[in-house]
Amino acid sequence: MRVGISLLTLVPGAVGGSETYVRGLARGLEEVGELDYSVFVPPVAGGAGEGLPEVAVPEYRAARSIPERLLAMALAAARPGPLRRRYEGLDAIHYPLTIALPRLGLPTAVTVHDLQHLEMPHLFGRAERAFRRRAHEGSARHADAVIVPSQFVRRGVVERLGVVPAQVHAIPHGLDHDRFCPGDEPRENFLLYPARPWPHKNHERLFEAFALLRRERPGLELVLTGGGHEGRPVPAGVRVEGLVSLDELASLYRRAACLVFPSLYEGFGQPPLEAMACGCPVASSNAGSLPEACGDAAAYFDATDPEDIAAVVAAVLENPQRLVVAGLQRASRFTWAETARRHETVYRSL
Repeated sequence: MRVGISLLTLVPGAVGGSETYVRGLARGLEEVGELDYSVFVPPVAGGAGEGLPEVAVPEYRAARSIPERLLAMALAAARPGPLRRRYEGLDAIHYPLTIALPRLGLPTAVTVHDLQHLEMPHLFGRAERAFRRRAHEGSARHADAVIVPSQFVRRGVVERLGVVPAQVHAIPHGLDHDRFCPGDEPRENFLLYPARPWPHKNHERLFEAFALLRRERPGLELVLTGGGHEGRPVPAGVRVEGLVSLDELASLYRRAACLVFPSLYEGFGQPPLEAMACGCPVASSNAGSLPEACGDAAAYFDATDPEDIAAVVAAVLENPQRLVVAGLQRASRFTWAETARRHETVYRSL
């Protein structure tokens, strides 16, 4: 059985957790997969197959930013013929970046990472909502199987998109335990939040909570990673590291006094689990899929209430050890090999 994994819409470094997912899935399939895989990559994403056989698709326009991505997708949708020829000989196709491009007359799996545009429409402009209705929702409704990272997203796909429950498969993401693991670095006096400054990531309320914490802990710092922070004003005590390598991120997890994760919406929750795997205690929002991912290994707060954020983080800083132990146990349950095995079961069902 030859399965295609289509990554045409990938823009390296610009699509956040979905890129972590496709690369981790590919590594897992390379390690434990038993089927014949081909990963279809755009001109800018060579190597995204992580060891699986790759098929370069030069007919797809190179895209190095989100606006360029939209143009490339529009051109590909208008002239799909040359792209489709690259996909000949497949028995099934998986679109792990949600958008089924190019559409093929094959048994199809689509991954839906979240339904944020339906759950929190006020965070999206009219054009973005219309695009997601057509590209994301349309791809899911026409798929033979829909893969989601959590039961939280599964409920949304069934209830909001009307997909038959038997076709929707909740498969948690894995973790790179070779990279995200405890180390010998001493803990330092800073909080860590690895997230782009998208509206749902809730940086402004975190800044309010951080100001409250600094009244009692004037030496405390807050470290931000992720692209998009450049040129944005930040309060005193906040340090912007920007885009960092995965090894640098792992080092920050190992040194941080606490990961604070005030997101208003998540389809899964990768950073809290990565932090747990590194022995970092986690204070997290109770929104979306985060309680499902983190279980009893995180301390939870109401992300709309800066005082509650500050109080919960302060309690973690006072007594982190229980969360460290619980977090290591929780994170050990998530591996890319298991994620890959469960994906392969879906591929076989196609």
